[in-house]
This record gives sequence, structure tokens and C-alpha cells, in this order.
Amino acid sequence: MPDPVALPQLDIVARPSVADQVFEELRRQVLTLELAPGTKISEVEVAKAMGVSRQPVRDAFYRLSKLGFLLIRPQRATTVTLISSAAVMQARFIRMALELETVRVAATRLGEEDFAALQEILDRQHGAVKAADRSRFHRLDDLFHHEICARAGLGFAWDLISENKGHMDRVRLLTLSFALDDAYGDHLRIFEALKANDPDRSAETMRAHLTRIVQQIERTRDANHAWFADED
Repeated sequence: MPDPVALPQLDIVARPSVADQVFEELRRQVLTLELAPGTKISEVEVAKAMGVSRQPVRDAFYRLSKLGFLLIRPQRATTVTLISSAAVMQARFIRMALELETVRVAATRLGEEDFAALQEILDRQHGAVKAADRSRFHRLDDLFHHEICARAGLGFAWDLISENKGHMDRVRLLTLSFALDDAYGDHLRIFEALKANDPDRSAETMRAHLTRIVQQIERTRDANHAWFADED
């Protein structure tokens, strides 16, 4: 056999591409409603504001349109899509399927160090509730669910959830205007079920938590009608 080719070891530092950075920032603004549903947005303006060429912006726009967050129409303005209740329910279905199994596993795997880390997140959530800080609570909400997945050795599940929950996130932030206490209480009940090492109870408390949006979406749509798509 021939000798293997001598190749040097490369010191590779992974950095997100410009298109990835543009995509992530625009996605963040859409999901946090900084770019509200119905907002007109142009490649030229985004490229100028971010100090980049139009090509990475065009790539980011395309990716966002495939996810259902931008409506691109030739010769017409590109707009942030209105919130689709159907898309929200589809995202909830995917998230429910993944998180119920995740907490079942977590209930058998988490230990004292994990519970201490989750308690610290809950304490910070309590502070956000007292301050009525929806944005901070929403970030800590994601962190709580992420840590359950990661500490159960199921980080890949959170990656899948994150990829699919965006349509839920826009409504979720709106619901926190009236449901901060409910969300925090749900997290406490999930935490207690996990500490009890009870897979069935953990799954049921998670199911109840993720089901709240079914009732909340109607109230949210009534209060923010212009941001929602008209659907049968």
C-alpha cells in the first residue's frame, strides 16, 4: 500500500458566515416582534444598515421565507408574514412530541447538580415575573427547557425543537403580557415532577404547560388582530 499523504493539522476556528449572521439577526427580530408582522423590509435597506452586500441578505431572506417568516413577491415589497394560527399549532405538535419524551428521560437522569442549575434559572424567572419583564422571562423560559434537554443528554432534541418552534415563539411572547404567572407556575410544577423522579408526572406537567397556548391564542389574536392571518 502507498504511504499516506503527509498533511498538516489545521487550526480551524468555525465562524458563522455573513449570511448566517444576517439570518440569525433577522430571525431574532422577527421572533421577538421587533420586526412586527406585516412590516415591509428590503434587501437594500438591510444591507445598508448591517454594512454588508446584498447577496448575504438575499440568502437570509430566502431562508426566512422557506421557514414562513417572510413573504417575498416579485416586483412587490417583501413583508414579515402575519402570524398563522395553523403554523403555531403545527409547531406545538412537534414540540409536544419531542419534549414529552425528553422530560420522561430527564426524570430518570437528572441529579442534584442539575436540579441546582434549574433552581437558579427558576429564581431568575421569578425576578423577571416580579419585574413584569416579558423579554427576560422568555429568554429564561428557553434556557429552562434547553437545560432539561441538555442535562438529560438529549441536546439534539432541543436543536430540533428550536428549529421548529419559531411560529410558537411569536405568539408566546404576546401571551406573556397576561400569562407570566401561569408560565412560571408551570415551570415550578415541571421542576417538582423531575425532582420526584416521576416520568409520567413530568410528561403530564409538560403537556399541560404546552397546551396552554391552545386557549391563549384566541385571546392573543383578539387583542392583536392586525398581526394575525385570516384563516378558516
